[in-house]
Amino acid sequence: MSLPAEFALIARHFRPLAGAGALDLLDDAAVLDLPPGRRLVIAADAMVEGVHYLPDDPPETVGRKLLRVNLSDMAAMGAVPLGYLMTTAFSRGIADSWIAGFAQGLAEDQDAFGVTVLGGDTAVTPGPTCLSLTILGTVAPDAVLRRVGARAGDDIWVSGTIGDGLLGLRVLRGEVPADAEGHLARRYRLPQPRLALGQAIATVAHAGLDVSDGLVQDLGHLCRAAGCGAEIAAAEVPLSPAARALLARDAALLPALLTGGDDYELLFTAAPDAAAAVRDAAATAGIPVRRIGRMLAGPTEVVARDASGAVLDVARGGWSHF
Repeated sequence: MSLPAEFALIARHFRPLAGAGALDLLDDAAVLDLPPGRRLVIAADAMVEGVHYLPDDPPETVGRKLLRVNLSDMAAMGAVPLGYLMTTAFSRGIADSWIAGFAQGLAEDQDAFGVTVLGGDTAVTPGPTCLSLTILGTVAPDAVLRRVGARAGDDIWVSGTIGDGLLGLRVLRGEVPADAEGHLARRYRLPQPRLALGQAIATVAHAGLDVSDGLVQDLGHLCRAAGCGAEIAAAEVPLSPAARALLARDAALLPALLTGGDDYELLFTAAPDAAAAVRDAAATAGIPVRRIGRMLAGPTEVVARDASGAVLDVARGGWSHF
């Protein structure tokens, strides 16, 4: 007797991705043993065709981005990823070759980040394709990095570069010219989860999260959790050479760079006297960081200032799912 279509698809594309705890994807759930003295960390993120990725994005990069945005949540908690569950609702009539490419991208990044699929569900929808992934990780009890905990007077730090995700989307939509190296489009399609940095700063930082919805909006989350405000210097926000080139041509881009999403860099606060420890942790992780401002006593709002000290209009804040 042949397998029903759904189970044949799972056996063909997803069983090769399964790890030991997945029980070869033959049971209704996975069974895991946690390392001694570790706490379980769980996060979930979804991607919808036409909303979180473009319909003509290569399926390999869609699979990799789905895994990476969830790995970024692990990085934001200082956690070590363990494995993941995945629910896919593919558009009716989707080509098997698209699913094969999607699985190929997952396999590539499973090898890169040391995780495997543990289970999930597969369905069909009239469209668009909807993809959801739940990531599991572990963390030492005293090394959980949370959004709560920033203090007035803390320095504000960010990793990598900001604004590339937004610009990459605009490049792929034909709204701005592509850079010769293709850096911006890659940054949109393939974010870099800062796992090593999250683990390195977990006991140094007071609070942190990843920049998924825009630097200003995500900093606002830290402000509200702490009951204080924040001020950043736009000139200190790290930008890639490709982003700087576009900004040089159109200075009006600056507020958009500060509020665009899809960067997946780490944004965190630490005491001023911990600056050397932060830089040492970043050097250990091999990820550049930059101090961009300070947490302030007062209203829970974010103020961004330009090079002259004038307040920038960043009222839009960032990405919203509604």
